[in-house]
Amino acid sequence: MIASLPLFHRIAGQPVIVLGMGDAADAKRRLVERAGGQIVDDLQEGIDKGARLAFIAYEDERAAQADAIRARCAGLLVNVTDRPQLCDFTVPSVLDRAPVLIAIGTGGASAGLAKQVRLRLEALLPRSLGALADGLHAARAALRARWPDAGDRRRALDTALAAGGALDPLNEASAGRIDDWLGADAVVMATEPIDITLRSHDPDDLTLRELRWLGAADVIVHERDVAADVLDRGRADAIRLEVARGETYTAEGLVVTLRAPISV
Repeated sequence: MIASLPLFHRIAGQPVIVLGMGDAADAKRRLVERAGGQIVDDLQEGIDKGARLAFIAYEDERAAQADAIRARCAGLLVNVTDRPQLCDFTVPSVLDRAPVLIAIGTGGASAGLAKQVRLRLEALLPRSLGALADGLHAARAALRARWPDAGDRRRALDTALAAGGALDPLNEASAGRIDDWLGADAVVMATEPIDITLRSHDPDDLTLRELRWLGAADVIVHERDVAADVLDRGRADAIRLEVARGETYTAEGLVVTLRAPISV
């Protein structure tokens, strides 16, 4: 189970309450401004203007708790700096490759850890990642024309965007290859059923190929004893079906069957 539900909240042009003084409050103001929000520094004024989010950065815990309760009673989601027990949401460390945004959170456990993970990812992800996203967005009509079936379209993209694929996101040159890829004989991932017998209940024991299959599966068939942590490595929107040991299932699209580890 994940401790928090990650969401991207659009606040451009919207009022956002930021209360407090000092470095922590200033950091929240910069974050809100970066996302296009309109900062309101008075709680009641923000409530009256229809704000949906409130950042509170008080040193005084009683004052922070009082305003957090007041804001929450008015229907706002609240973040209180350095007091995760008072927070409805936490603020992740953000890696910006606009329009691609990667948010790294620890549920308030360690902002320093989130920052260091972000810095490692910064070194891995090329600046062209945003241009690749923009290019794929601009090519939506061409993608639909090339692959009218949504499943075929998704599998073609999965193949192209995979490691070493024509549009590998970690390759700086991929953003400039979209037109050539659309015009070439692009390879679509096969849809023959795939049967995986797990080696353990640990999802880290899945191979990269198996993870790629799970990420592309339209239907994930699994035996009762397959661990939830393994199932969670599949697409969230894939159909999931439980079957008896040794049973098979057929359906349209890519079907991946997960067999429970064989007890020795």
